[in-house]
Amino acid sequence: MTAMMLTSPSFGEGDPIPIRHTCDGEDISPALSWQGAPAGTAGFALVVDDPDARGWVHWVVYDIPGGTAGYLPEDVRPTDRPPQGVTDSGRIGWGGPCPPSGTHRYEFTLYALSGPIGLTGAPTAADVRTAAAKMLLAQTTLTATYKRR
Repeated sequence: MTAMMLTSPSFGEGDPIPIRHTCDGEDISPALSWQGAPAGTAGFALVVDDPDARGWVHWVVYDIPGGTAGYLPEDVRPTDRPPQGVTDSGRIGWGGPCPPSGTHRYEFTLYALSGPIGLTGAPTAADVRTAAAKMLLAQTTLTATYKRR
């Protein structure tokens, strides 16, 4: 059985995030795709955070439709489906990398779930992670970096 894997056509594991996906560019979310989720996966959730900034949350997406593979297109807007939660900047939707100094890491963590989370309003990453823990089947992380010029 293949382990679940998260990838992006914009960057590889450990690679820099292109400027277009950051505060220095268009600040649009990158496309993501995954495969290898376990049988019985009914939904997914995604949290993107910066462990070098005390876990600063850049994106929260939940109730992504299930299956063994999936995809999020580039430039998911706050009003698009699937639903999105609030970031640490206080907004809903993608908030691209914008580190004050140095190179920071960004962890895109995908959770395969046995059912939909079903939260409403503007949940935080903590809300999504707490709900996901109760129905977690698998998880995987794609890590990228960014350094402002």
